[in-house]
Amino acid sequence: MKISHIEHLGIAVKSIEEALPYYENVLGLKCYNIETVEDQKVRTAFLKVGDTKIELLEPTSPDSTIAKFIEKKGVGVHHIAYAVEDGVANALAECEEKGIQLIDKAPRKGAEGLSIAFLHPKSTQGVLTELCES
Repeated sequence: MKISHIEHLGIAVKSIEEALPYYENVLGLKCYNIETVEDQKVRTAFLKVGDTKIELLEPTSPDSTIAKFIEKKGVGVHHIAYAVEDGVANALAECEEKGIQLIDKAPRKGAEGLSIAFLHPKSTQGVLTELCES
């Protein structure tokens, strides 16, 4: 697997509207996209820091994975996403071959239309890892 860069850092928030003033007014970043990913029950906001993005994740349902994460661990860093150059499906196959527990057995559509897949934190040193098309 060839990773080209950190695509984004996912940060769980209770409310995008409440979180954005910190990122925009204090850090000076600019939100360039807000969208809802219905099948993941999440609303996302994206900000850029150089070539890397910050993805704010707001739950849209109490049974979403983000709502459960916030309930268990509170707001904060949720995952790190890496851009892979050789395709998400190939990267998943390579990870599974190396004994990594997969959350997604096949790529799926994520925010910004990217093909994505997640690796389970139980086999990634406790860090929820997302693989994205580069």
